[in-house]
Amino acid sequence: MFDMRSALIALAVAAVVCAPVFAAADSSADPTAAAQQAKIDALDKQIDELKQQKADLAAKLKEAQSKVPAAAPTPAPPLPSPSMTGPLQFASPTELDTYIPGLTELGQMIPGATDLGKMQVNGVLTGLGIIQSNVTRGAGDSTARADISNAQIILQKTDGLIQFYLQAGAYDIPALGVPLVNAGKSVSELYGPLPAAYLKIAPTSSFSIEAGNLPTLIGAEYTYTFENVNIERGLLWNQENAVNRGVQLNYSTGPITAALSWNNGFYSNSYTWLWGSLAYALNGANTLTAVGGQNLGFSKENNFVAPVLLNNSGIYDLIYTYSSSPWIIQPYFQWTWVPHNPEIGAFKSASTFGGAILTSYALRDRFFLAGRAEYIGTTGSTTDGSPNLLYGPGSGAWSLTFTPTYQYEKFFIRPEVSYVMATSYTSGLVFGSEGRNPSQVRGLIEAGFLF
Repeated sequence: MFDMRSALIALAVAAVVCAPVFAAADSSADPTAAAQQAKIDALDKQIDELKQQKADLAAKLKEAQSKVPAAAPTPAPPLPSPSMTGPLQFASPTELDTYIPGLTELGQMIPGATDLGKMQVNGVLTGLGIIQSNVTRGAGDSTARADISNAQIILQKTDGLIQFYLQAGAYDIPALGVPLVNAGKSVSELYGPLPAAYLKIAPTSSFSIEAGNLPTLIGAEYTYTFENVNIERGLLWNQENAVNRGVQLNYSTGPITAALSWNNGFYSNSYTWLWGSLAYALNGANTLTAVGGQNLGFSKENNFVAPVLLNNSGIYDLIYTYSSSPWIIQPYFQWTWVPHNPEIGAFKSASTFGGAILTSYALRDRFFLAGRAEYIGTTGSTTDGSPNLLYGPGSGAWSLTFTPTYQYEKFFIRPEVSYVMATSYTSGLVFGSEGRNPSQVRGLIEAGFLF
């Protein structure tokens, strides 16, 4: 009896203790759990709505992108040839990929010489107007005239083992202090309708060999108007050659670039000239160049393209170039020497010495102010047998040139004014109808297209 009663009491106590636990297990009876479930359901609904919005936006973006034209390919940069000081710039070259019978097959046979039909094309078409004072009438010059300054096409291949460069057409090369020559006479009496044409073999990226009609290594100014900061070439340039025919070795490593050439100097029939150049790039903006050449033989040839005194001379330049937008600054010094040789009228050796500074400043994106100042002097006198290298033995001259320039894409236009003053001159050898006026002023305008 006692045992039964004790068991009933124990069961009753256990029921009271365990009742809350069983109630907690029944979630339907807890209002807090129901609220949390409602929040979960609401979040699931929002997630579904966001997924739908994402899908809608992705579809709209795809549709919008399909309507946007594809971006134009980045144009190739202008080629390093022909060399250009600035501020004028060529447009990107036109790429040609042509089949040339024989040449294409040759490229397939020579290792490293494939794609001989792939080349680049540039062109230049410019006109020139000139007015000047104190014209040298006896030289066929005129007070005012208009002419084609450049009508040239440039075809070149710049990669691979076998490369080449061809520059063909008409050109006018106005220069300070000397009578002007029109394009017709320039082509017929200077370098012909193909002034630059050479083959280049480049077995490595640092070494190459060139042979043919080559641009000269001498001087800071290049031959054609569009290559330089000014339309006219300067007084120092008049002592230099422009094109020579021969063989040239090129080598570069790090900041050093060197070249060595054996050629015919002033485009003469005497292949006795040795040229050399050495350039050191101090950094991306500053370069120092030493260049020189000497006729190691002798030539009696004397004509318009190869004056006998200059074609038997030596020429040496030291050139410093700073090029970093908005400035181009290029001072250089030049010394030339003609040895004693009675056969060419040099009864005493003579030399010239001079210096110039070329500058260009980008005033705006398309507008530039360019100029040049220079001086040149010569040794000797009219009584000691010295040859005339300027305006009489012992003469000198200085000049100032100012050339504002505007270029928009392929088109450019630039006016120019220049002034030359001769000093210690020999009467009859300077300017004017009788060669007695020591100064000359010119006004020029050049306009055209660089393709």
